[in-house]
Amino acid sequence: MDNFQTKLSIGDRMFSWFIYTLMSLFFLMVLYPLIYIISASISDPSAVVAGKVWLWPVKPNLMGYEAVFKHKLIGSGFLNSIYYTFFGTAINIVMTILAAYPLSRRDLYGKNVIMFLFVFTTMFSGGLIPSYLLVKDLNMLNTVWAMVLPGALSVWNVIITRTYFQTSLPPELLEAAQMDGCNDFKFVWKIVIPLSGPIIAVMTLYYAVGHWNQYFNAMIYLNKQDMYPLQIILRNILIQNDVNALMLADIENTAKREALRVLLKYSLIVVSTLPLMLVYPFVQKHFVKGVMIGSLKG
Repeated sequence: MDNFQTKLSIGDRMFSWFIYTLMSLFFLMVLYPLIYIISASISDPSAVVAGKVWLWPVKPNLMGYEAVFKHKLIGSGFLNSIYYTFFGTAINIVMTILAAYPLSRRDLYGKNVIMFLFVFTTMFSGGLIPSYLLVKDLNMLNTVWAMVLPGALSVWNVIITRTYFQTSLPPELLEAAQMDGCNDFKFVWKIVIPLSGPIIAVMTLYYAVGHWNQYFNAMIYLNKQDMYPLQIILRNILIQNDVNALMLADIENTAKREALRVLLKYSLIVVSTLPLMLVYPFVQKHFVKGVMIGSLKG
């Protein structure tokens, strides 16, 4: 390694320092908003409104989080989001594997036609009203199925997963398994899935983030508050200024109503993003590998 470094020209070294400097600036641009949001969420409301919070918390306290968790729907919304995310992601992964693996096989008759039909749906759709009428006619309104079935399969994720199977699973592996008497279902369960950890981790993250941040389907298909996901509760508080009077009871002597809204904004952002931030480190090591291998060729 030392010999390699001594052979670098001055231009190469300057270019390397330029890249390191540029990436460091990008890192700081991404890191600063995260630090600011966390600092604002635990700062004094009057300091946040006055713009005194730049980087570190000012008069740290947990007033915002206390107000958040006093909202009558925060608890149920949080639990609903966890349920929708877990249940919906499980369906997504099963559907994606069942669609991607057959399409990766060379011996699948008519796979080009099937792939064309999949891609066709990414360019043309029935629209919002037909989708609502379909869900209504299937009696899925105000049910968990309305939150997980309309987006049960992503064509883009199927393409990435299919490409991963094509590039990572040699045909000889299937031939050897078939010679040992292994059928297709057993091959997928015993061999394909264990060897596809990186792409499954990536797909899980993609789908989980989508379900966790989902609010539009809930606005359309749900009208029961006890079924609302967390993002709908967050929307009602931030956009519609739905601040419950009970949330003001303990802090009305120390902060004004507008200050509480501003403080709630940052506290709710932290509460809604924290679960995904805790999960991401466990799949990050597979993320780059899975995406790169799955996008080598279409």
